Amino acid sequence: MTVEREFVSSASPVTPINGAGFAPCQGLWYHLGHPVKTAFIATHYNVDFSEHYLAPLLAAKGYGFLGWNTKFRGNEAFFRLDHALCEIAVGVRWLRERGVERVVLLGNSGGGSLMAAYQSQSQGVTLRPVAGERFPEALSQLPSADYYLSLNAHGGRPEVLTAWSDPSVIDERDPFAKDPNLDLFAQTLPLSAEFVARYRAAQRARNHRITAWARARLAALTTDGFRDEAFLFHRAWADPRMWDATLDPSARPAQACYAGDPSRANYSPYSVGLTCTLRSWLSMWSLEASDCQGAPHLARLTVPALVLQSDADTGVFPSDAQAIYGALASEDKTLAFFSGDHYLTAPGGARAAAVAKIDQWLKDRGA
Repeated sequence: MTVEREFVSSASPVTPINGAGFAPCQGLWYHLGHPVKTAFIATHYNVDFSEHYLAPLLAAKGYGFLGWNTKFRGNEAFFRLDHALCEIAVGVRWLRERGVERVVLLGNSGGGSLMAAYQSQSQGVTLRPVAGERFPEALSQLPSADYYLSLNAHGGRPEVLTAWSDPSVIDERDPFAKDPNLDLFAQTLPLSAEFVARYRAAQRARNHRITAWARARLAALTTDGFRDEAFLFHRAWADPRMWDATLDPSARPAQACYAGDPSRANYSPYSVGLTCTLRSWLSMWSLEASDCQGAPHLARLTVPALVLQSDADTGVFPSDAQAIYGALASEDKTLAFFSGDHYLTAPGGARAAAVAKIDQWLKDRGA
């Protein structure tokens, strides 16, 4: 049978249809042309998941797959978690209305913590409002899913940005100025435990400095009648594990990240979290203020959960997958490693292997 794709778009309970005519919630529905009882929904903070690489493969196994986007696809600079969750709920309801009995939240890459937050908040709202913002009523009406799947997932947005950030930055307005004592790429390999500890502490300190500045700046702006301000976050390809493969060892290549050579990528403008506003920093990236951290949400999840991690990922490491698995409250949870890079483009058959693991795991649970 041939996998069919169907365009789906919908209004949002928190955002009007755009003046040009497009609906905030959009995606693609993959299926074999007949009703399904088990279906996946995959959404990311920023990346368009409508054509997710696993969609046709899982659909070919007889599952439905909704690659679903909120209004923040390609627009993370203005991200609001509460709004994103309300718009994921639109997709979950769409699946239920089509007769789907078992909904699987696919949390892939950055989407891992997002989908964990969705399931967590469907059990009761614990989010903290950012700078006086009010939550929409729809946030308290999220339909729960039945399974949670973490695939090559980061622990959370504040966690990944902090772990990747370059703490040698001495001026947030200057992409190139640096403190040589914290220059990762000038160190002798393997890195010393002392340097890594000092570096990690400096990464956290950088995140906290920006949070303190964002709060103060936002307070000053609102006093003057303004709502927000944009700024840039430079140098975010500097996780020590990207440079020294003996840290958190795996089958990944040495001195590599998703953008190639970290020592060059780190000084390019192509990085996660580059453009922020004061409010989106507090909502998404701040270690102190953001509810996009994975662990608090994972600790509320009790549905059966599968954590899959490929062994040659250059941005998600074995300890990250182990931490996600450890944070899950689910009694029925599984952690499995397999061969592949982050997007499962290599080795050949990596995507099929992931699908086989997912398919068997669901079958073992009667799905």
